[in-house]
Amino acid sequence: MRVAVTGTPGTGKTTATERLAERRDDVDVVHLNAVIESEGLYESVDEERDSVVADLDALAAWVDDYATDADVVVLDSHLAHHLDADRVAVLRCAPETLADRLRERGESDAKAAENAESEALDVVLSEAVETHGLDAVYEIETTQSSPDAVADALAGVVDGTREPTAGDVDYLDYL
Repeated sequence: MRVAVTGTPGTGKTTATERLAERRDDVDVVHLNAVIESEGLYESVDEERDSVVADLDALAAWVDDYATDADVVVLDSHLAHHLDADRVAVLRCAPETLADRLRERGESDAKAAENAESEALDVVLSEAVETHGLDAVYEIETTQSSPDAVADALAGVVDGTREPTAGDVDYLDYL
């Protein structure tokens, strides 16, 4: 089974998926942003945003060719929802908290603000639902949750014990 863990940068994807992998031998986590960089799976470099523009077709092909003995492959990236997956967990975080996290990681004020606005507008959630449908999307609020609690929620997605949800989290007041 393939599970995409996605969300705006700063929602806690990498930390939570690492915690999940530490607990479960049946889960293999692939950090797609690292793969994009190491394998050169990008079309160009966006100098203004200080980021690469991923080649999603090349990334999808890489993921399809990825070999593992694990029962579950978890794809971690703000782009993961653009790839084939059986289930999609969309991590959410209050825009103010998200912007603070990004600035703490060294992102510019402009990039932090852009991502906070994207989170308030449900951009990743909307794309995930459009691509995978409501029955495959699991929205997880992370603002006040510990990484272990988020990993527990992800385990529920993997195990099928959590019900699909989309649209329960609302940050429009941020705008």
